[in-house]
Amino acid sequence: MLHITQTERDGALTISLAGELDHHAARAAIEQAEDLLVLYPCQRLALDLSGLTFMDSSGLAVVLHLHRTCARAGYDFVVRGTPPQPMRVFEAAGLPQVMIFERGE
Repeated sequence: MLHITQTERDGALTISLAGELDHHAARAAIEQAEDLLVLYPCQRLALDLSGLTFMDSSGLAVVLHLHRTCARAGYDFVVRGTPPQPMRVFEAAGLPQVMIFERGE
């Protein structure tokens, strides 16, 4: 099961995902993140993945979708705290070459 929380501070929105991000949770994660971007207008979105226990390739769709959404709106976008297993998925897809990944929280 995937849990999604948010914090907003000084024009920056952090969306935190915890649990399992698989094909069952990906669509809901995208929809909820889009809703949060409407509710909390920001200049920067940080997607905090430090709470993930599992991610399959569906997580790529979530991250790419949010990256594109932020690029269209002129927001900065960063992925933060990615655990080793999901990071291997992102690295295999070449995402660290096209967007910012920060270590730690």
